[in-house]
Amino acid sequence: MSTAAAPARSPRQGIVLADLVPASRARDIALVVGGAALTGLAAQISVPVPGSPVPVSGQTFAALLVGTALGARRGFLALALYAVAGMAGVPWFAQATSGYGMPSFGYILGMLLASTVVGALARRGADRSVLRTAGAMVLGSAVIYAVGVPYLALATGMTLGQAVAAGLIPFLLGDALKAALAMGALPAAWKLVGRKG
Repeated sequence: MSTAAAPARSPRQGIVLADLVPASRARDIALVVGGAALTGLAAQISVPVPGSPVPVSGQTFAALLVGTALGARRGFLALALYAVAGMAGVPWFAQATSGYGMPSFGYILGMLLASTVVGALARRGADRSVLRTAGAMVLGSAVIYAVGVPYLALATGMTLGQAVAAGLIPFLLGDALKAALAMGALPAAWKLVGRKG
């Protein structure tokens, strides 16, 4: 009777960048709070878009980066903390706003889901190469728009076509640039860790 040896598993397979920090409850809390704070800070990089109630901001990039680096569970918790604190009055949504009555709040809800999706993909290695990272960022952005654009239409009384024109089309170039940044940063971080590890 012969037994086939199980394939060797890479020691870094199935982990995200945050897992490289020694595990503890304090680590997880710090990562979640840090991810929320990073998203809040990035949201302050904000430029109004003429004809749209939704500004271009750094929060979508931060949300996807947080999800990818922290993994699905911690990424979701970080964005949930960001959303709940902002609804409670912390002025760290785009343009130093807070609350949940704004037409762009659907994008924040979409970021919760997107951080979970890209975090799950990162645990499967989607952040290890340029092409896989690009795919994860595109999918994450699509999730944000899938929630944000219909919410924008409902909140403003726009038709879905008008919401697409005001809440998606003007942001595609910026999202491509953000994806390009992630495509360079995440695989580079893994290569750096690989050299040190």
